[in-house]
Amino acid sequence: MNSATQSPILVTGAAGDLGAIGRNVTTFLLEKGHRVRALVRREDERAQALRDLGAEVVQGDLTDLKSMHAAMQDVKRLYFGMSVSPSYLEATVNVAAVAKHHGVEAFVNMSQMTVTQMSITETTNSPQHKQHWLAEQALAWSGLPVVTMRPTVFIESFFLRLAAQGVREQDAIVLPMGDSKTSPISSIDVARAVATVLDNPAPHLGKIYNLTGAESADVAQYARAFTEVLGRPIRFQDVPPKAWSERLSQLGVPPHLLGHLDAMVELHRAGRYDRMTTDYTQLTGRAPTTMREFVERNAAAFAK
Repeated sequence: MNSATQSPILVTGAAGDLGAIGRNVTTFLLEKGHRVRALVRREDERAQALRDLGAEVVQGDLTDLKSMHAAMQDVKRLYFGMSVSPSYLEATVNVAAVAKHHGVEAFVNMSQMTVTQMSITETTNSPQHKQHWLAEQALAWSGLPVVTMRPTVFIESFFLRLAAQGVREQDAIVLPMGDSKTSPISSIDVARAVATVLDNPAPHLGKIYNLTGAESADVAQYARAFTEVLGRPIRFQDVPPKAWSERLSQLGVPPHLLGHLDAMVELHRAGRYDRMTTDYTQLTGRAPTTMREFVERNAAAFAK
């Protein structure tokens, strides 16, 4: 199972958004010589960009049986990932059922590291966390050959999507994190880990990989990396969680996503994201992206 396959590898969420794990998984697999079938929700310039890379692009809905049967034809390996959504659990079970029917030999599932702290009696206030935990249970019951990826918070989510405006306009990382520590990982690193598994799934089947970034530190320390790279003083500005949440609501963040972000802030402030593993390096042979490297890569997003 370690050579470039004649069967296409299915990559869901391939058009992606911020971080674009699916798109990067597609790129890494193509570079390794694999055929890739990239599933997208709609035909747009991102779908065309995937074709330009060399992927076969199919349009479909993860919750729709018919489109998933079409996407799964001749597929033996797949990556399943979906953004934060009220339909996440339904999509997972739907894709798993179709994968089981088609005899998929490797199912790489994108979960979340907080699931390691959950059980039949312990959950969080995030509806998304609970769906991830339930999805892992369903996949375990399915008998599918699953490999579970559990990244901690994505560096692009908090330090780009949620913080870039404050850095540009106020020279401040404005987040409700207090003095809590966090070990964010780059979505590009996560995509590389997924592609490593899909390139040769056999040694990884049944395993769980908990993926963290290069260090666990508070946001004030990460602000120093911004200062060094951008050449101007960047400070950390704490903000009350309620005020931060209300601001996101005013900006139109959907309730399901907002509830998830609120729970992540709560868990951060309780010290639950102060966690480190070496799984990424053991899996890929590479060091995780540092905060300094992340800022260098995205310097234009933080420029005044």
